[in-house]
Amino acid sequence: MDRILTHPILGDTPEGRLVNFTYDGQTLQGIEGEPIAAALRVAGVMTHRYTKKRHEPRGVFCAIGRCTDCVMIVNGKPNIRTCITPLEEGMDVRTQYGASAEKDF
Repeated sequence: MDRILTHPILGDTPEGRLVNFTYDGQTLQGIEGEPIAAALRVAGVMTHRYTKKRHEPRGVFCAIGRCTDCVMIVNGKPNIRTCITPLEEGMDVRTQYGASAEKDF
């Protein structure tokens, strides 16, 4: 997939270095400083969380930090809006289930 070069709120993607991060235990790479969601998109990851009641997949919707469709568990903290959170070396990014860090299905 193509990399997102210009974000409507964050502006242009910085010309950062390539960094490693994990997504559900799998090592991926992205550009330091780009939104986590952008790095995931390039890797083909479109589902970021599942709803609590109906277990429906959600991904990037608004891409400006207003909704909660892109929230994930980042470095052990749930409900992080990945569309506006900059990627850093070594981040641990995990699919979120429901409204917390616990799998409650």
